[in-house]
Amino acid sequence: MIGCRFMWKSEDLQGFFPVRSECQSDVPRTRFKSRVGKTLSRRRWHAAFTKDGHLDMERVLRRIQRGGIHPSIKGEVWEFLLGGYDPDSTFDERTKLRNHRREQYYAWKEECQKMVPLIGSGKFVTMAIVAEDGQPLEESSADNQEWLVKTAVTDKRVLQWMLVLSQIGLDVIRTDRYLCFYESESNQARLWDVLAIYTWLNPDIGYVQGMNDICSPMIILLEDEADAFWCFERAMRRLRKLQDNRNVNGGPDSAWYALTEDLDGGEYLFAIRMLMVLFRREFSFLDALYLWEMMWAMEYNPNNFSSYEKPENGTKQDPRLLKQYGKFERKYIKSGQNEQHHNTLAVFVVASVLETKNKRLLKEAKGLDDVVQILGGIAGNLDARKACKEALKIHEKFLRKANKQ
Repeated sequence: MIGCRFMWKSEDLQGFFPVRSECQSDVPRTRFKSRVGKTLSRRRWHAAFTKDGHLDMERVLRRIQRGGIHPSIKGEVWEFLLGGYDPDSTFDERTKLRNHRREQYYAWKEECQKMVPLIGSGKFVTMAIVAEDGQPLEESSADNQEWLVKTAVTDKRVLQWMLVLSQIGLDVIRTDRYLCFYESESNQARLWDVLAIYTWLNPDIGYVQGMNDICSPMIILLEDEADAFWCFERAMRRLRKLQDNRNVNGGPDSAWYALTEDLDGGEYLFAIRMLMVLFRREFSFLDALYLWEMMWAMEYNPNNFSSYEKPENGTKQDPRLLKQYGKFERKYIKSGQNEQHHNTLAVFVVASVLETKNKRLLKEAKGLDDVVQILGGIAGNLDARKACKEALKIHEKFLRKANKQ
């Protein structure tokens, strides 16, 4: 990765994401450790491919579910976990697809550059570049800005996009700022570029605070900006599924309903926040990444790639591929439930996190402020492996209860 110079021992995993010296005391302790024989190592990862590039996904998932992924290969493994590539494809097929995607991304980037030349320049904005009515700002504003709109913007989509660019910039400078990686303005600008382009391409979604927290690890882990964009795009697809009404606003039979029906306002908002940023506030940087890949591996579905690339064809469950599913997903397949309508593991992770403070909440919380203070105290102080383990237990209880009804 690009960042300040830092020497580390092979077992010092935090060294892969060096922290600025002045922030050392404020960074939560990392609990994740690479475990020989359990964590997916670079050697094991490369050994999982055949000579022409077919990937033994069953073997890979088993390793990840037991001990996560070594930091040196996280980015390239995530591309498969998120459905970016078909494990049954060859090296040549993936190279062709990767090149096509890069060309597509940089074409979109060029399109955005024509509207806002700062994109791709290594710079970004934190102040408005156009008035809310689409008119150019006063010339005096140029003293504090890299670039301003020169003529009136009449296209509503373009104006909506331009107005949010400064908010993206403000969030970028707050994103993982304790990491040496983001001491570089060019690295911050790469994060801004990806978020800006994604927002332009998805006007129905727009930009939402928290996307920066999801995108940041992809920028750090994947050297080519286009690859980081596509990884982020796949992660956002999963997050949108997570936020689907069937989960977040589900009926009495949903896990989300069972989890939140007895929560007060503070607990509910806390639970929502955890889902929106995928637990980035509750775990250290490395532990959050470990939790993500554990969830992605357990929920892995070999149909993800085809469902993203050719959604019109639909997907069919093949019992012969059962071992290629993550173990959480496999339980739903075995039970005969529709894979598109079940609850996600993240919902049960929320439940496990809340459960760690349940006794104190019942004993001490007298109002919303107390709830916020108690739950806020767990930020960065949780064990990802334990949370995931407890989530699976809660999931088992939920299934047993559901089967009795």
